[in-house]
Amino acid sequence: MPEFRKIKGTPRKEALSMGEIVPLFIKAQGLSAGLNIQRVFAAWDEVSGAKDFTLRRFYREGKLFVTLSSSMVRTHFELQKESILRSLNDFLQKDKLFDQNCAKVGLVKEIILK
Repeated sequence: MPEFRKIKGTPRKEALSMGEIVPLFIKAQGLSAGLNIQRVFAAWDEVSGAKDFTLRRFYREGKLFVTLSSSMVRTHFELQKESILRSLNDFLQKDKLFDQNCAKVGLVKEIILK
């Protein structure tokens, strides 16, 4: 239990780190869904390596829709879609800013390439 020191009659509590405060602030302000979508997009860029070929990304109801500029890249990713999906969700689960308990935007269930 943290030791409390009295300053002018008010007990001091142990300080929280920024890593603990930021997720609490995000949840309190109702920003989890919007931030989760941005984290999904960042995870796609990181895991797939197709940032330069990605024209548009859209997320709805567990589905990540990705429009790619190259049919050759799209065909390559179609063959690896399940592997990319697993890697994408692993990446999100390790992301400290991704709220896995958000009802609106959770882990990716399906990737749809266009």
